[in-house]
Amino acid sequence: MKIFKFDAGVGQPITMYDSNFIMSRIAMTEKPARIGCMYLRNNGVVGYHEATVPQLLLIVSGEGWVSGKEGEKTHITQGEAAFWERGEGHETTTDSGLTAIVIESEELEPERFLKRR
Repeated sequence: MKIFKFDAGVGQPITMYDSNFIMSRIAMTEKPARIGCMYLRNNGVVGYHEATVPQLLLIVSGEGWVSGKEGEKTHITQGEAAFWERGEGHETTTDSGLTAIVIESEELEPERFLKRR
């Protein structure tokens, strides 16, 4: 498991077209990607299972705990992302709830855009 940051502090300012915002690039794929939004309520759990494809979990609100093949729980919060390789066992839990975007694709390479925590 790898932990990355995607908050505004690691993004780039965009000023083209009279714009004024920060963009944190996350992924680019040529192969199909599944993208979803996951809502875990208080004491929510995504039970331990193996990733069928590389998977990136981006916390957009709340906080919780993630673990990878080593089983050690790592705290994760808004603006951070966890990445698991295909076949890697993992679990996500939260005491107070969290919302996350999940991206699954054969060719995810978060190191291309995201910074390690």
